[in-house]
Amino acid sequence: MAIETVRPMERADVNRVHEIECTCFRSPWSKLALAGELRNDVAHYLVMEADGVICGYGGMWLLFEEAHITNVAIMPEYRGQGRGRRLMLAMMRHAVKRGAEKMTLEVRENNTVAQRLYAGLDFEQNGFRPGYYSDTGEGAKLLWNNDIQQTIDRENDKHETV
Repeated sequence: MAIETVRPMERADVNRVHEIECTCFRSPWSKLALAGELRNDVAHYLVMEADGVICGYGGMWLLFEEAHITNVAIMPEYRGQGRGRRLMLAMMRHAVKRGAEKMTLEVRENNTVAQRLYAGLDFEQNGFRPGYYSDTGEGAKLLWNNDIQQTIDRENDKHETV
């Protein structure tokens, strides 16, 4: 079992995070855009390490009581082991500590793997943006979790009863 940690993204992480972007997304953010997020007061980015290797990351903007997920990615060879779920929960905890109550994100209408992950974390569809993704013309489902603390509490209860 790999030793996993989740920590805030630092400037030294930008190159690796950009590699993950380029591997996981058809229209990756540039290194400049990712580095710029480190200077953005509302942006919060976390990286996940497995045995010291950054295998994933997530970003969000915190505005008032809402956290808007901007990107979440796990390298393909690290998927299927619950890392996306653990990263999302870490992001939820980070958001709650900073006053967020709700979380929102867009997901590709055909990305059923991600949709299952988000449904398991109490996200529900509350809107649709046709043609949102310019690379494919695919629409985006707009998902919300209106009580992220409740999701965190449920997850904590699961682990206490095991």
